[in-house]
Formats: sequence, C-alpha cells, structure tokens
Amino acid sequence: MDTQNVGKTHTGGICLMDNEQCPKLEKAAIKIQAWWRGNMVRRTLLHAALRAWVIQCWWRSMQAKTLEQRRRLALRVYTCQEWAVVKVQAQVRMWQARRRFLQARQAACVIQSYWRWHASQTRGLIRGCYEVRASRLELDIEILMT
Repeated sequence: MDTQNVGKTHTGGICLMDNEQCPKLEKAAIKIQAWWRGNMVRRTLLHAALRAWVIQCWWRSMQAKTLEQRRRLALRVYTCQEWAVVKVQAQVRMWQARRRFLQARQAACVIQSYWRWHASQTRGLIRGCYEVRASRLELDIEILMT
C-alpha cells in the first residue's frame, strides 16, 4: 500500500472494509502519516542543525587561527622594533663611551706633556746625542742635575 494514501482504501466512495472500521482505519492511517511526517521533518531539521553546527565550528576555528596569526605577527613586529631600539641604544652608548674615552685620553696627553715639561724644568737638563749606524742605534745621554 502507498504510505501517503493508507486512509484512502475506498474506490469510488465505497469502503472495501466494514463501515464501522473504515473511519477508525482512516484515523489511524492519518495518525501514522502525521507521525512519519513529523519524524521526517525533525530528522531534516536535526541534519540541518548539525550541518549548521559543523559550519559554525569551522568558522570559529578559522577565526581563532586568523586571530593567532595576527597575534604572532604583532609579536614579531614588536620584537623586531624592540631589538632595533636596543641596538640603537647600544650604538649611542658606545659612541658616548668612546667620546668620553677620547676626551680622557686627550686630557691625559695634555697633562703628560705639561708634566714632562715641568719635570724637565725642575730636575735638570737632559743632553744627549744619537746616531743610527747600520742596524743599531748609538745613544749618549748626559743628565745635568742642578
């Protein structure tokens, strides 16, 4: 029998069954058909809901991956900028230290030259002569103390 037409068991308006059982069978068939249609609708809705849930899960995972990629990129950019800042600071500090060293060396040279001049003026005179012969140096020094 056709499931859509179970309640229609008459031909030409004449019921093939007993007249009392015909309305009962029609009602039972209608109930079974309604139950079947309800199951089919619920199953269809369940499948649609499951498919929507799968799509939503996929979309959330894509959003999470994109967010993680953005976060890593931002972290990488921040790290590069920090390293650049540290390198520039190191270069500036090295330049300042070198400048201070050169100033101190220049000051030491000035102090040494004045000290040597002062030592030569206060201790006595240094006289000498030297000659370069072949591969050696001959040096005669005379120191006069006053």
